Amino acid sequence: MGVHGAVHSQAQTTESYPTKPIRLIVPFAAGGNADLLARIVGQKLGAALDQQIVIDNRAGANAVIGTAIVAKAVPDGYTLLFIANGHAINPGLYAKLPFDPIKDFAPISLVGSTPLIITVNAALPVKTIKALIALAKAKPGELSYASQGNGSAGHLAGALFNTLSGANILHVPYKSTAQAITDLTSGQVQVMYPAATSVLPHIKTGRLRGLAITSRRRSTLAPDLPTAVESGLGEYEAGIWNGILAPARTPQVIVDRLNAAIVKIILTPDVKERIIGLGADPATSTPAEFSAFIAAEIKKWGKVIKDSGARLD
Repeated sequence: MGVHGAVHSQAQTTESYPTKPIRLIVPFAAGGNADLLARIVGQKLGAALDQQIVIDNRAGANAVIGTAIVAKAVPDGYTLLFIANGHAINPGLYAKLPFDPIKDFAPISLVGSTPLIITVNAALPVKTIKALIALAKAKPGELSYASQGNGSAGHLAGALFNTLSGANILHVPYKSTAQAITDLTSGQVQVMYPAATSVLPHIKTGRLRGLAITSRRRSTLAPDLPTAVESGLGEYEAGIWNGILAPARTPQVIVDRLNAAIVKIILTPDVKERIIGLGADPATSTPAEFSAFIAAEIKKWGKVIKDSGARLD
């Protein structure tokens, strides 16, 4: 087959894509929020493309295991990766990764973002972010914040809070969100940056108090809560986001086809409702926007990690 023939057959395969099932690797355990979100999108994407989307959970090592599989996969659109914000955090936490988080992937689209809520124990005498900063500065090193573990979104959200506010709230890592919330409720720790869904029931009963939401805009999940930026905390933005990547060098026509299908899916009312039901705000982007977003997130969290001295090796 000459060069022309090879080009022609590649064009034919991309034109008729997809002609067989697509594997969507989810580098997290089944049943968690990322997995549930991947299944909602995967099911609808399969219907839109008229092919089955096979969800393949490959959890472990902060999503590094599943991500490495996709980095090495054939770039033909039949192996995709469902990522979370850890994709942008890991480069700062690990001295060495078995892939390049930018060069080895072709971003397709964001699908959702889960805001965190800056939450305090109800007995703490603060009702605003400004009051929390003032109290933390008046009692340096006396307040502590819980997280779901070193390098988690909650850990880094707290580190960013300290950096931007000049407060020194000590970090206490936990093995699970449930255990951290239990200790926050009982007052063992005073502050936490959990995902909105895990903490809203406790805020509604008055056992905990939400001070601000960590997203750029107010969230449909808690419309009354001001954002951290509105509360005077500089450019503060943190949270958990999810999106879909393909291996680098996947033909642009396939990336664009997947992007168009995914964006359309996220914007349909029933899918929006299901994403909000999981505690996330629906989100979409072009491949170029998602690419720029990932690069900016890697830079931002790399600096926060360096300043806070967090390491996972």
